[in-house]
Amino acid sequence: MIFARCIFVMVAGAVMGTAGLTSGQPVNDLPNPYTTHQGYFKLTDGRAWGSTSAVEIDIDGTSVWVGERCGQNSCAGSNLDPVLKYDTAGNLVTSFGAGLLLFPHGIHVDGDGNVWITDAQGPRDDAPETAGLGHRVIKFSPTGDVLLELGEAGVAGDGTDHLLNTPCDVITAADGSIFVADGHGGQSRNAQPGTVARIVKYDAEGNYIKHWGGMGSEPGQFRTPHGLAWDSRGRLFVADRGNVRIQIFDQEGNFQAEWKQFSRLSGIFITDDDMLYGADSESSDTSNPGWRRGIRVGSAATGEVMYFIPDPSAEGGGTTAAEGVAVDAEGNIFGAEVGPRQLSRYTR
Repeated sequence: MIFARCIFVMVAGAVMGTAGLTSGQPVNDLPNPYTTHQGYFKLTDGRAWGSTSAVEIDIDGTSVWVGERCGQNSCAGSNLDPVLKYDTAGNLVTSFGAGLLLFPHGIHVDGDGNVWITDAQGPRDDAPETAGLGHRVIKFSPTGDVLLELGEAGVAGDGTDHLLNTPCDVITAADGSIFVADGHGGQSRNAQPGTVARIVKYDAEGNYIKHWGGMGSEPGQFRTPHGLAWDSRGRLFVADRGNVRIQIFDQEGNFQAEWKQFSRLSGIFITDDDMLYGADSESSDTSNPGWRRGIRVGSAATGEVMYFIPDPSAEGGGTTAAEGVAVDAEGNIFGAEVGPRQLSRYTR
């Protein structure tokens, strides 16, 4: 079925032309073949959902991992586990990570089933409970053992070496290389030229190799590199949120292309058959005029956008749609929401 849909869209694209791929013209009026399910995932002991932008699929293809901010928008001082695993029925299977994370933000499950989490905040002078935390990536085993750390806990990097500064997302390559989207503050109107905004590459053991990028809007620069994904060709797709675009690179950091048709993406997920799912949680009349918040679904091979799932909370005055997005082996979509504080499920 997916292959048939790809053929349809490629034919339609041939009719309509592809000039709009980088034009930035709003892409809102598309079919939505998905049904929204909220309240599917259950928490225990009366615990309420906090903000979450981190959602990923387990190597079994169906279980769902979530990084949740301890019932609030921060895990500072909390004794709750922020890393949760759910089965296909929405039941909690396991959890871990209490006391290790301030602001779980990006998540990745590698080929061995290990769970990587980015911590996108750092210590605050007015909050002693945050001391010695943040500014790092933690690699957990599937049972919660800490296997590796990137960056140094509580130490903000300046964007010149292995140290990290509010890292947004992490992903591993087939050879084990690790890529981190580093710098959460670049999209602010008050962001300074030296604000960290880069991609950092490490080897499989966590040794720093290189970085590329920098604060700005030129090709290869970023204003908050918020999400990462691979396509089937091994190209790295970066959700460059503050610049309202996707940037595509090879694994050495060479710029390949810029796409604007998926809007202002916070989260990005690409399946093995090159279906691209982009979560736009921030478009508004001020941040991205003319565009609607929601999840856009299309092709990472051709750049065509096929479907649009509108923000479920938009008509009710909600503040953000899904920031994080993941898709299981059955094609079910999962949207992790910071503002409404929930994990939504979308089915065909």
